[in-house]
Amino acid sequence: MSGQDSQRQPETTAGRLREVALLFLKLGATSFGGPAAYIGLMHHEIVTRRKWLDEPRFLDLMSATMLLPGPNATEIASHLGLIRAGWAGLIAAGGLFILPGTLAIILVAWAYVTYGSLPQVTWLLYGIKPAVIAIVVHAVWSLARKGIKKPLLIVVGLGVLGLYLLGINEILLLLGGATLVLLVQSGWRFLRGRAATLLVAPTLLLKLPLTGVATSAAVFSQATLFLTFLKIGATLFGTGYVLLAFLRSNFVSGLGWLTDAQVVDAIAVAGQITPGPVFNSAAFVGYLMGGWPAALLAALGIFLPSFILVGMLSRFLPAMRRSYLSAFFLDGVNAASLGLMAAVAIQLGRAVIVDPFTIIIAVAALILVIRFKVSSVWLILGGGVLGVIFKIVVGQV
Repeated sequence: MSGQDSQRQPETTAGRLREVALLFLKLGATSFGGPAAYIGLMHHEIVTRRKWLDEPRFLDLMSATMLLPGPNATEIASHLGLIRAGWAGLIAAGGLFILPGTLAIILVAWAYVTYGSLPQVTWLLYGIKPAVIAIVVHAVWSLARKGIKKPLLIVVGLGVLGLYLLGINEILLLLGGATLVLLVQSGWRFLRGRAATLLVAPTLLLKLPLTGVATSAAVFSQATLFLTFLKIGATLFGTGYVLLAFLRSNFVSGLGWLTDAQVVDAIAVAGQITPGPVFNSAAFVGYLMGGWPAALLAALGIFLPSFILVGMLSRFLPAMRRSYLSAFFLDGVNAASLGLMAAVAIQLGRAVIVDPFTIIIAVAALILVIRFKVSSVWLILGGGVLGVIFKIVVGQV
């Protein structure tokens, strides 16, 4: 960040809130590629360019949030807004990060209902996704270089990377990596003559049964819609794509309101066509059931728990670093989280960097983000424009 940028940073509460609102509205409108990509974009804008946080604090926040149910990228956005501009910042950051994708989802849902098919805009993502991969790679490298220095943490991070690529559940890897680091480091500390203290570590919320009670199609109710998505938002752990199973369990098998094809379309819209969290697919489902009022109600239900959980997390996260045992646990979560991000970057890279053109886009974006600190928005817009031009040139649009 330049000296001029740092001088322009507002110091008043209103100025910081305005800055948070504009930033996360922009991020919400340009976030494609899944949770790892969204986190990479936030890291680039907030740590690299604006320097609101240092690397270790961002890593702690990111890792602790991954132990919460709900949309992790939205929760990170909310927590960053809280740090920068207080409780109003929490609401502004989380709400405005969600808003563009939700509105886009409703628009696509209208087209889906009206014309019976999804708009074909995947050509636009051809150039965007390689740029996003570059941003994720830069975030992982930057966080690992400054936050993962001990040999044990490096081993845990690499181990989690490999095991995730083999198909092991990410929550098990997070908890397993954290527990291993806790046992090894606290055991070593004990052997050096330090007395052990009682560990107070964060625990996962118990998952509630998510299958519906109905055995046949139930009459549509906005209250049932809201409460079902509220339950999902409060209990869904893992990546946003796990939502596919939750939607099918509740709305196909349980309530009988949707078909399997509609559930797949809901995930496809949120994951591929529109920006923002995959959890925005709740708005798609709501629109199919009851138009735009139900779409907004469904979105409110699934995202509301995340705001409450972030408020709770902000209270105990600083205390975790003050206790050496919980700090060991958080170190392990940090290492495992970076391993997961690296593994997701590899998986995404395999899927989107498929030819010489996408390789060029990814390499160019990586150089621009590392050497020149170019804004993620320009990288994404530039990638999209170049992708469209390339498709026109080769005659595929």
